[in-house]
Amino acid sequence: MPHPPDLNALRAAAVHQLYTLQQSERLTRSRITGVADAFGVDPRTVDRWLANARANHGIYQPSGRAGFVLTPPMLDAVARWRGNATAAWRELRAEGHPVPSLATFHRATNRSLTPGMRAGLRAGEKARRHFDVAGQRQRHHRNYAWETDHVEASVKVRVEGHIRKPWITFFVDCATSAICGLAISPQRPSREGVLVAIRDAILIDEHHGPFGGIPTYLRVDGGKEFLCATVTEALGVLGTEIIALPPFTPEGKGNVEAVNGAIKKTLFAGMPGYTHAPTLRGNKPVDPDQPLLHFEAFVEQVLTWVHHWNHQHTLKGLEGRTPRQAWDADPALLDTVTAEDLHTYTLERHGRPLTINNSGVRWRKRNYIADWMHGRVGEKVHLRYLPHHDHRVELYDPHTGRHLGAAVMAQQATREQTRSLTQARRREADRLRAQLKRAEKNRNQRYAAATRPTPPVPLDVMPEEEALEHLRTLDGFTPAEQALPDLIQLPEPDAALTRPLDPAPHLTTHPKDQP
Repeated sequence: MPHPPDLNALRAAAVHQLYTLQQSERLTRSRITGVADAFGVDPRTVDRWLANARANHGIYQPSGRAGFVLTPPMLDAVARWRGNATAAWRELRAEGHPVPSLATFHRATNRSLTPGMRAGLRAGEKARRHFDVAGQRQRHHRNYAWETDHVEASVKVRVEGHIRKPWITFFVDCATSAICGLAISPQRPSREGVLVAIRDAILIDEHHGPFGGIPTYLRVDGGKEFLCATVTEALGVLGTEIIALPPFTPEGKGNVEAVNGAIKKTLFAGMPGYTHAPTLRGNKPVDPDQPLLHFEAFVEQVLTWVHHWNHQHTLKGLEGRTPRQAWDADPALLDTVTAEDLHTYTLERHGRPLTINNSGVRWRKRNYIADWMHGRVGEKVHLRYLPHHDHRVELYDPHTGRHLGAAVMAQQATREQTRSLTQARRREADRLRAQLKRAEKNRNQRYAAATRPTPPVPLDVMPEEEALEHLRTLDGFTPAEQALPDLIQLPEPDAALTRPLDPAPHLTTHPKDQP
């Protein structure tokens, strides 16, 4: 789109042309009238422009109109009165400051303070941000960048007899606006909720749908649960770069903010216990006795809403397509990781290796046991755990990183886990008993069977070729039974079954050549 013409530059060019004609004594009144009509002014205004050019050696230099400008004490008064220019003018006038008329003071205030600054003086930083301009990022391809954030549900639900407002952690793909994963917590989420949401977002299987993979970038706000060592280490192993946005900049992650706003308006507003519902006089709820949802029902409705968003909801930014359609139409390849490796990466690791003792693995003044630990007392292991889930840990080989198995807290082991531990101990004892019996049975020296008077040959020292020959002799083996041309010589052909070939015609001698 072409830029609009600069009127000052056009005016200067027209005045310079008139000045040139005047210097050559070819300027007529009709030319001045034509320029005045072009700019929509009186011809006498053009005469003043021309006089300005003569005074400045043929260059039109308009002098700006002098206007009243607020002084620093006046600006302080406006800020002190929260942007109320009238109240500031009255105070300055009462204190004897030289102030212009109220209308001039208002115009000067509007020139000195932007609308955003005036809104900020009235209502603070949040109101000022409504006047900011934020550009729109390029969507790129799927899994190029994700955005994540927490949103507090505007709904009260029942959690084991208590009334709480759950929190939801979303991971949204920027290219398709698809919700790749989420985690719902009855309380304010910690790094545990973030790790659960990461696993749900990255995995691609029958339980997690077609959305997922490893993103190249992940935009997060300044929340400490997103920037903790466990989360950064897990994403660093996967090769994802974390982009930490400045605090209080929702425009930096517009896709996840759009999801947060949509779920508030299209789901939470229709649920019982909506905290922003209209109230009666005295801020009393319209229906104070309405039944609240249980946490399980709330989670089910959220998952249904997410499925509708991904597969049925169309977006203008996607040219009227759903996130699923945009995801399937994107040809970008997906980087994936197995569920076992992802489970390892998204667990927090205890610093130093621990030792398996007769009571299991001791960690945080608790013992963790597992059936696979039998026979491993004294070995070192690395312990990984999910924050706030201390009842189960995962143990790994400290040298190779191989997963050895899970372990449960001894005090919280179920009857089945205790029975499995006892059975594993019995299996280990049976294996030892069988190994000892086998060793005792093989203790006596065994000799090969003989068919001719030779010294006895131990089986464990018999050469391979001699052993094969011995076995063949015992089985009645004869080499003639094998059709091996290089081993059995073929018999001579029978003379009665053969005849000489006729000589070739071209080798026949002529009669006169015979002696």
